[in-house]
Amino acid sequence: MTARPDRLNRIRAAIDEREEIDALLITDPHNRRYASGFTGSNGWLLISARHARLATDFRYLDQAADQSPGFEVVQMKGKMEEWLPSFIEPANAAKLGFESAHLSFAAHAKLHEEIGKLSAKPELVPVSGILEPIRAEKDEPELDAMRRAAKLSDDALAHVLALARPDWTERRLAWEIELYARTHGADAMAFDSIVAAGPEGARPHARPREEPLGEGRPIVIDMGARVDGYCSDMTRTVVLGRPDDEFKAVYDIVLAAQETAAQMIEPGMACSDAHQLAQQVIDDAGYGERFGHGLGHGVGLQIHEHPHIGKTSEDILAEGMVVTIEPGIYLPEWGGVRIEDMGVIADGAFHSFTSSPKHRMIGSAT
Repeated sequence: MTARPDRLNRIRAAIDEREEIDALLITDPHNRRYASGFTGSNGWLLISARHARLATDFRYLDQAADQSPGFEVVQMKGKMEEWLPSFIEPANAAKLGFESAHLSFAAHAKLHEEIGKLSAKPELVPVSGILEPIRAEKDEPELDAMRRAAKLSDDALAHVLALARPDWTERRLAWEIELYARTHGADAMAFDSIVAAGPEGARPHARPREEPLGEGRPIVIDMGARVDGYCSDMTRTVVLGRPDDEFKAVYDIVLAAQETAAQMIEPGMACSDAHQLAQQVIDDAGYGERFGHGLGHGVGLQIHEHPHIGKTSEDILAEGMVVTIEPGIYLPEWGGVRIEDMGVIADGAFHSFTSSPKHRMIGSAT
C-alpha cells in the first residue's frame, strides 16, 4: 500500500493546528507506514507544510522510492551527524515536534546533541496524539484489508473446529489456527492466539499450554490475522461435546451484553457510555465484578489502537473507526466466556466484519 496524498494533507492540517510545532519528526514504525506507505524496518519521516522527507538506509532506498512517491528520500549514511543536517535543515523548522511516546531517551539525547550543532537550531518539542486520531478513522483500502483479515480468521476458526478433538492440546489448536491462516494468505498472525480451556479461561490473556482441551468445558479462543499489514481480532468461546447448565447461563449473559452493545453504539457516543451498555447487562445478571476489562478497542495496523472503549475512557466514537466489542465473564476455578466481533462504525451504526457463529458454539467430540 503506497503513500496516499490525502493522509499527508490530514497530517499537515493536524500539525498546523498545533501552535507549539511547525514540523513533525515521525519515528514510530506504524505512524511512519501510515503516513508514507514505507514498510521497511528503519526510517524517519519529517513532515512540514512544504516538506515530506523520508530517511532510511541503503537496504531500503529503492523500496522507499516505490512505496513513498510523495516523499523525498534521504539516505542514512554513516553516523547520525553525517546525514541528519541534510535531512532536517531543508524544512527550516523553528519548532520541531518529535513523538515522545516512541523516541527512546538515548535516541532523544543523540538527536538533541546533533541538532545543537546545526547553524539554525530548531527547538525540540515533545508531542503525542497527532497521528493516532487520524489513523483511527479508516479509509477504504484499510477497510478492505481488514475485511479480508476478518474473513481469513473466520475461515481459520471454522477449519480447526471441524477437526478439533478433546485430546488436542491448547497449543495444537493455536498452531492449527496459525497454520491455516499463514497458508491461506495471512502475512502473520495479528497477535499470539489465545486458547484457554476450562479454568484457564478465567485469565483473559492466557497463553496456550500443553493441556488437553477436554470435553464439556468452555474453551476461549481469541485470534486474529494480519493481511497487507492490517489486523483482525475475534474471540469465540466453544465447547467440545455437551456444555453444562452453568456454561449455557453465563454464555447467554455475555452474548446478550455483546449484542446489546453492537446494536446500540453509534458515532458521537462517549466510549465510556459504550462500555456501560454491556456492563449494565452483566451487572444486572449479578456478574458485574467478573467483567474487569474494557468493552473494546480500535484496530488497524496495530491490534490495539485509538480509541479505547472502557469505563474510564475519554475517547469518542466516530464514523470510520474500526473497533472490537468483546465483553466477558471470568469465573476462577470454572473458566471464562468472551465473545468478540470487530467491525466499522459507518452510517450511524456498528457493522461487524466477523461472521463466525456466536450462538453457543458447540464443536464435535468425536
